[in-house]
Amino acid sequence: MVRKVMRLPAVLAATGWAKPTLYAKIADGKFPKGTKLDPDARAVVWFEDEVEAFQKAAVAAALEAA
Repeated sequence: MVRKVMRLPAVLAATGWAKPTLYAKIADGKFPKGTKLDPDARAVVWFEDEVEAFQKAAVAAALEAA
């Protein structure tokens, strides 16, 4: 199975966050850490299924708190 990946602009668009917010959430362990597909590459990607799982959990937590 091939997992779809998202680059930084797509992750920012999906979350609605600015770059500093995204990296703060990653540092706090609240958002999945990005992955380098090649150790020598500078580009970082996020797996689409992990981003979607985060979003579903965030929505569920917000609905539960309401």
